[in-house]
Amino acid sequence: MAVAELYTQYNRVWIPDPEEVWKSAEIAKDYRVGDKVLRLLLEDGTELDYSIDPESLPPLRNPDILVGENDLTALSYLHEPAVLHNLRIRFAESKLIYTYSGIILVAMNPYKQLPIYGDAIIHAYSGQNMGDMDPHIFAVAEEAYKQMARNNKNQSIIVSGESGAGKTVSARYAMRYFATVSKSSSNTHVEDKVLASNPITEAVGNAKTTRNDNSSRFGKYTEISFDEKNQIIGANMRTYLLEKSRVVFQSENERNYHIFYQLCASAQQSEFKHLKLGSAEEFNYTRMGGSTVIEGVNDRADMVETQKTFTLLGFKEDFQMDVFKILAAILHLGNVQITAVGNERSFVDEDDSHLKVFCELLGLESSKVAQWLCNRKIVTTSETVVKPMTRPQAVNARDALAKKIYAHLFDFIVERINQALQFSGKQHTFIGVLDIYGFETFDVNSFEQFCINYANEKLQQQFNLHVFKLEQEEYIKEDIPWTLIDFYDNQSVIDLIEAKMGILELLDEECLLPHGTDENWLQKLYNNFVNKNSLFEKPRMSNTSFIIQHFADKVEYQCEGFLEKNRDTVYDMLVEILRASKFHLCANFFIENPVPSSPFGSAITVKSAKQVIKPNSKHFRSTVGSKFRSSLYLLMETLSATTPHYVRCIKPNDEKLPFEFDSKRIVQQLRACGVLETIRISAQSYPSRWTYIEFYSRYGILMTKQELSFGDKKEVCKVVLHRLIQDSNQYQFGKTKIFFRAGQVAYLEKLRLDKLRQSCVMIQKHIRGWLQRKKFLREKQAALIIQRYFRGQQTVRKAVTATALKEAWAAIIIQKYCRGYLVRNLYQLIRVATITVQAYTRGFLARRRYRKHKENHGLVEKLTSLAALRASDVEKIQKLESELDRAATHRHNYEEKGKRYKAAMEEKLAKLQKHNSELEIQKEQIQLKLQEKTEELKEKMDDLTKQLFDDVQKEQEQRRLLEKSFELKAQDYEKQIWSLKEEIKALKDEKMQLQHQLEEECITADGLRGEVAQLRKQAKTISEFEKEIELLQTQKIDVEKHVQSQKREMREKMSEITKQLLDSYDIEDVRSRLSVEDLEHLNEDGELWFAYEGLKKATRVLESHFQSQKDCYEKEIEALNFKVVHLSQEINHLQKLFREENDINESIRHEVTRLTSENMMIPDFKQQISELEKQKQDLEIRLNEQTENMKGKLEELTNQLNRNREEEGTQRKTIEAQNEIHTKEKEKLMGKIQEMQEAGEHLKKQFETENEVKSSFQQEASRLAIENRDLEEELDMKDRVIKKLQDQVRTLTKTIEKANDVHLSSGPKEYLGMLEYKREDEAKLIQNLILDLKPRGVVVNMIPGLPAHILFMCLRYADSLNDANMVKSLMNSTINGIKQVIKEHLEDFEMLSFWLANTCHFLNCLKQYSGEEEFMKHNSPHQNKNCLNNFDLSEYRQILSDVAIRIYHQFVIVMENNIQPIIVPGMLEYESLQGISGLKPTGFRKRSSSIDDTDGYTMTSILQQLSYFYSTMCQNGLDPELVRQAVKQLFFLIGAVTLNSLFLRKDMCSCRKGMQIRCNISYLEEWLKDKNLHNSLAKETLEPLSQAAWLLQVKKTTDSDAKEIYERCTSLSAVQIIKILNSYTPIDDFEKRVTPSFVRKVQALLNSREDSSQLMLDTKYLFQVTFPFTPSPHALEMIQIPSSFKLGFLNRL
Repeated sequence: MAVAELYTQYNRVWIPDPEEVWKSAEIAKDYRVGDKVLRLLLEDGTELDYSIDPESLPPLRNPDILVGENDLTALSYLHEPAVLHNLRIRFAESKLIYTYSGIILVAMNPYKQLPIYGDAIIHAYSGQNMGDMDPHIFAVAEEAYKQMARNNKNQSIIVSGESGAGKTVSARYAMRYFATVSKSSSNTHVEDKVLASNPITEAVGNAKTTRNDNSSRFGKYTEISFDEKNQIIGANMRTYLLEKSRVVFQSENERNYHIFYQLCASAQQSEFKHLKLGSAEEFNYTRMGGSTVIEGVNDRADMVETQKTFTLLGFKEDFQMDVFKILAAILHLGNVQITAVGNERSFVDEDDSHLKVFCELLGLESSKVAQWLCNRKIVTTSETVVKPMTRPQAVNARDALAKKIYAHLFDFIVERINQALQFSGKQHTFIGVLDIYGFETFDVNSFEQFCINYANEKLQQQFNLHVFKLEQEEYIKEDIPWTLIDFYDNQSVIDLIEAKMGILELLDEECLLPHGTDENWLQKLYNNFVNKNSLFEKPRMSNTSFIIQHFADKVEYQCEGFLEKNRDTVYDMLVEILRASKFHLCANFFIENPVPSSPFGSAITVKSAKQVIKPNSKHFRSTVGSKFRSSLYLLMETLSATTPHYVRCIKPNDEKLPFEFDSKRIVQQLRACGVLETIRISAQSYPSRWTYIEFYSRYGILMTKQELSFGDKKEVCKVVLHRLIQDSNQYQFGKTKIFFRAGQVAYLEKLRLDKLRQSCVMIQKHIRGWLQRKKFLREKQAALIIQRYFRGQQTVRKAVTATALKEAWAAIIIQKYCRGYLVRNLYQLIRVATITVQAYTRGFLARRRYRKHKENHGLVEKLTSLAALRASDVEKIQKLESELDRAATHRHNYEEKGKRYKAAMEEKLAKLQKHNSELEIQKEQIQLKLQEKTEELKEKMDDLTKQLFDDVQKEQEQRRLLEKSFELKAQDYEKQIWSLKEEIKALKDEKMQLQHQLEEECITADGLRGEVAQLRKQAKTISEFEKEIELLQTQKIDVEKHVQSQKREMREKMSEITKQLLDSYDIEDVRSRLSVEDLEHLNEDGELWFAYEGLKKATRVLESHFQSQKDCYEKEIEALNFKVVHLSQEINHLQKLFREENDINESIRHEVTRLTSENMMIPDFKQQISELEKQKQDLEIRLNEQTENMKGKLEELTNQLNRNREEEGTQRKTIEAQNEIHTKEKEKLMGKIQEMQEAGEHLKKQFETENEVKSSFQQEASRLAIENRDLEEELDMKDRVIKKLQDQVRTLTKTIEKANDVHLSSGPKEYLGMLEYKREDEAKLIQNLILDLKPRGVVVNMIPGLPAHILFMCLRYADSLNDANMVKSLMNSTINGIKQVIKEHLEDFEMLSFWLANTCHFLNCLKQYSGEEEFMKHNSPHQNKNCLNNFDLSEYRQILSDVAIRIYHQFVIVMENNIQPIIVPGMLEYESLQGISGLKPTGFRKRSSSIDDTDGYTMTSILQQLSYFYSTMCQNGLDPELVRQAVKQLFFLIGAVTLNSLFLRKDMCSCRKGMQIRCNISYLEEWLKDKNLHNSLAKETLEPLSQAAWLLQVKKTTDSDAKEIYERCTSLSAVQIIKILNSYTPIDDFEKRVTPSFVRKVQALLNSREDSSQLMLDTKYLFQVTFPFTPSPHALEMIQIPSSFKLGFLNRL
């Protein structure tokens, strides 16, 4: 593709501009090869013939779709104007301060606090890929941290820029990011200490300059150390080239270092009184700049903050006071007055107050200081000479001393900070943050600027090599042929400065000479480099300066002061005096030959990538230049051993105005910081890089059907590119990306836009053609109609004659009379029909009134009165009808006579209207009377209902029918009144309307009569259902009576068998087996022993019999018990349905009453009646089904009871056979019994007493059985009675007194719904039920909260024993067990859900059975008997509640951790709506490198995860209210994470993405409806996200749009709305950006809001959880323990 093809009409170019650097222009005429002039159209509408050079055409402008990109390398045309324009759009319009330029982060200083640095932002960037989010300093820090953790390689972040560009703040935010995301687990708070070092170094190293209020006047490299877990363990700091001259001199509107002003502001505080300080205006060193105060800065408050950070780092108050002493001494030294004595000498008064304070603070002798401030000692080989100094020399000596002291103090503070940040152990990796001055050029440049620019040359060289290396690695990775790229190498400038016989070496050499001067050194430079080195120049008009061509720009340096600043010397005698100071800290500063401590010596091992000349001379090391070169060498070694990350800070304007864009200043800095060099290197090869997926999605519109049919997207992209761009050298295919040369993406965008434009034109063509054809056909039809009428008129005019007119008039007269005759006949017919209908209706009403009168005299009277009223109303209606007839007659006369009767007709209409108003008044009166009478009738009906309550139900139904008929009559009457009103209003159609209304009333009456009849039938069926229910209840009572009679028969059989066995025993034989002592105890009641023997034998017989039948009985009785309970539930349910039927009938009655009072609601009434009819039918069907089921169950129960009776009959036969055997034995022993007859009679009496006891036991057991309604317990009662009789008989054998006590006992005590366990089994219970229980596979087959119910049943057993220790032990073990199992499974969602549910169930059981009335409202009487009796466990309830809250919080955290990684991919990145993809190029920071993205998370992934959470919670029996609260918390997280990501991703802020988000929200809402959770308030938590999606889609141009945004977006804060508007990014050229003026309109409307200034939502926010009290519906005595629980040691009582 030729270059000339791009310079066509309507394309835009950039041309130079003196004000804006570059300005845009549109090509007005196609460029042809050989043209000397390019015809342009400027933005202001003027035309320009721009002279061009064919070899260098003006740079082309990128399509608007590519403007405002996050990465400058995503631009198709990479050049200076494109970069500048992109930065202007992002900074000035979108208010975005960060932009990528390849590997560089360009940071523009906004001069305004922005809400983009909170902890929420840090967490949002944590773990994200660098290209996934908007550019940010946190993204660079995260990339460095991630690479360090992944590759175990040290990293560096290099922050550079001009003074005031924001370097210090950027470095501070980077360090804060590391401190936040890598918090150590120890309590040493290393992160806080690392951050605390910043305020201290800023206080002693930062100052106000004309460009920056907080300018760093030194370079700083902070090395943050990490351990193997990537947690911060310490830090170290290295500083470079402190600006010492600022201590003694400040330019206008500048300040000294902040610490001096902080100290002066706090001078009046008691702890600083001894420093004898005053305000900053009193000291020379703080008032030189004339500005001692910074607007908006409180120096006293900053002093407090500085002291706090000193304390946080472990610096005690004594150390702090020593530092403040030295600082105060420097200020006092600056105020020492030096007086000139002649021209050669100077003098300092020893009594100078400031001199005394200086010496007092530093422990010096004032006389010596005064002497050597004005004199110097010169040592020669032969003698020592003391030479006086002039006043300027003395002032310089004083200032040099002050600078020396401050430099030592600064180094000392940095050293102590490093000691405070030292760490024990081994450093694994580190990240270094370099905050260093950028390239500087001023009107006057001196030694400091020379060193700064030298350092920037070294950094630029390292940066160029790194960029070149990354570019090469990218090509190799993508398997693309590598071609050598030419890039700027500034090694020649570096050699000019640091090589042998370079500028620095010549400077050091001149410093060694006793009489060396700046002029001599400059002359050497001229001699060595002028005309010999192209990078060194001599100014034409100056002999005191030189020029160096740096990589950024030419800089002219003034040589004055170079030697002095390089020497940095203080006279020896002053040093000796300070060395002898009594102030130890000051003395330590000047100790000879201190051992240098390198903070990096033991930490790193680095190797230089390139040999650099090292100085060898000992004297060289003592100069500032040599020291700086050595430290810079060490810095470059460190950076070369790390992976660098670059942040280039840009100062947008010199006036510090927020978001003000100065193109000239910015271009200057872009050239200086290497951004444009990066762009140039990228532009030489293939700057634009797209993944195959991005290309396929973006340019699918350019593909043919045949190409789209290919399965491999990669092959499709290749085929399309070969077709679209014939020059294969313009692109390369990599493994995952397509590489384009500059301009090719713009060309593809042009093709895409042309295709879209053609499609739009085609659509417009067809639409416009259709509209024009439709318009033409409409006009044609109109023309034909006009022609037809016109031609007809012409024909009429031709045909009309006098005869024709007479004939026509005669025809009209005939038609008039004919039509009148026909209308009169029709009227008569209608009148006859109406009278007939009225007659039958009145007859029907009369007969009905007669029947009502006969049934109820009171009603007859009322109805008679109403009939009279209605008769009067009918008469009035008839009168009205006659009047209407007259009105109709008048109307016909009016038509015949015309205007003559117009006035009469109007008068008649006025009369009618007046009469109408009277009728309305009468109607209202009648309605009031009717209402009163209706109320009276209802009251009387209520009285009659109360009186006749016991009458037949048929009479009640008749009364209801009377009420309904009365209401229907009232409705008929009201409808007639209403129809009358309507007839008066509409005179034309009055008769037809009356007829239709009468027909409708008749139909309605018939329908209502039918419905009333149906309701009567329904009422009859309800009475039948009630009878059936009573019959079933009677059958149930009969069955229970039959069971009781069977039990009584069995008891009688037992007594007979026992008596027979007793008679069969030989009393003498038993007595012979007793000892003498036993016989003595017997006394006269000894016959009891023989009764005991008989009972014992009978008991053995019964035991052997009942034991054989017990097992089968238990099974059968359990089945019967379940059926009876189920039957009772069915009966209750049937009764409930019956009540519901009654309620429905009652509601039907009220509904009919209400509908009769409304005149226009007949259709609605019919519809409701039909709906009620359907409900009635459904209820009838349900009642029939349940009745049939109940009958079937009763038949089964009856059969079962019959089988039981047969089995009991066989048992009785067996017992009778045994009785016959015992009778034979009795006959054999009859003789012996007769001998003991007296004793036998006594024994019979005793046995009768025993029978009475047994019968009392049986009665008690029967009473308990009736209360519990449990056949199983009744059968168990038999066994208990028998066993208890055995125990009582054994007791009688010991003592008669105990036997008497047994007679008085009331029966056995029962523990129902309890689980008996031994104290030693408690640990096994907790282990098996809590610690070892696995919920998966168990919860499906058990009731919800079964472990909780089992624990409570065990607790009830301990409570019944009244054992406080046992209760306390069980509760503590349970709580500790739950805590332990939660601690062991902190990340197991199923386990957390399971035990959250059981903890809540256990808590509810403690409340339900606590005995407190508020919790017993929903208990059954039987459940109330299971309450705890002896202990109040409210304290344990509170403990359990706290445990449940902790489990819930961990439960929520696990859910959030599982779903959070899939929220952004599913909600934001996944394309739910296919075909509206919004992919755009993303430059160097690619988000995806895969060919297919089908493996990513989708919206379905989110819904599946939510469904898993929901199903698990439901399976584990979690309370529905808790489920709703958990879902609400999850939905809040989804909305907050999605919205936060949207705020930080400009590429996602588009109309299409708003549609995607709205679609995804609808999926979530459908999920809520599907799970019946739409009432959980979860939907409301998505409202901010929903409003954000709406904001992306809505129109954003006019004032009404701004107002609508203000009114609709109530859930978004003003900051969030403005952020979305500024970030809005069009996907196509057809979309428009949001203009700054519109954003200002919205912001003006939002200023009235008082909402949060935070941009991000708090994703860690937790809604308050409430645990609802839900009583358990399960009966404790019915709960079965599964064998899988391994709880066989528990016994049910």
